[in-house]
Amino acid sequence: MRGEPSCPKCGGRVRAPGLFSDFWQCSVHGPVHPLQPVVPPSVEAVGVVAKRAKVPVWMPWPLPVGWLFTGIASAGDDRNGGRATAVACSGPGPLGGMGELVLVAEELGVGLGARYAGIPGPDPGSRMNVGKPPHTKVLAAGRPTPLWLVEGTPSDRAVFAGEARGLWLWAVVWPEQSGMLLYDELVLTDLREAGAELDLLPCGALSPRILSGPDD
Repeated sequence: MRGEPSCPKCGGRVRAPGLFSDFWQCSVHGPVHPLQPVVPPSVEAVGVVAKRAKVPVWMPWPLPVGWLFTGIASAGDDRNGGRATAVACSGPGPLGGMGELVLVAEELGVGLGARYAGIPGPDPGSRMNVGKPPHTKVLAAGRPTPLWLVEGTPSDRAVFAGEARGLWLWAVVWPEQSGMLLYDELVLTDLREAGAELDLLPCGALSPRILSGPDD
C-alpha cells in the first residue's frame, strides 16, 4: 500500500483517470476509489486525511489505557474526496499480549473494510446476520451504534460491522480474543470534529495491519 495509489479491494495497481475514463481503474475490480499511500502516524497525517474525508474518521477517544494511534489510510482522490478511511490503534490486549484495532468507515461498495476483514467484498452481506440481536454496541459520535460479528473471517481476527451515519463501520481486531475490547462500549470520535485535544494524540510506530490486507 505504499508509494502510489492502489486498489482498496485487492491492493493491485490502479490506472489514473484519462481520456477514456473519469475514474481510477483496477484491472480486476474496474472503477475504484484509489487507496492513497500510507504515511507514518502523526497529528499532521490525521489532519490531511480528515480534511479530505467525506466519511467519518473514527478513533476510540479517549484511547484505552496504554493504547497508541498507529496509522491512518484513506481511499479517494482530491476531486471526489475520501470515500473510506481506516484508523489503526495498538495496545495491551484484554487478555494479555498486544492487541490491534483497525476502524474503517466507508461508503457502500468501496471494499476497504472487507479487505481488512479478510473476506470477499465489497460489503459484509449475509455474513452479518442483522436478523439477530447485535453482538455489541459502540458509542459513535454520541450515538449508540449496534455492531454484529461478521462470520467466515480468518481465525486470527475478530470482525464486527454495522452502520453509523448511514455508512459502513467496521471494527477489525487482532488477535481474535482481543475482540473483547468491543464489549466495553467503546467510545468513538469522528476526528473531523476533533479540536485542540488532537494535539495530545499519542502516536506509536506504524502498524503493519494498516499497510497490508489479508493476502499481502
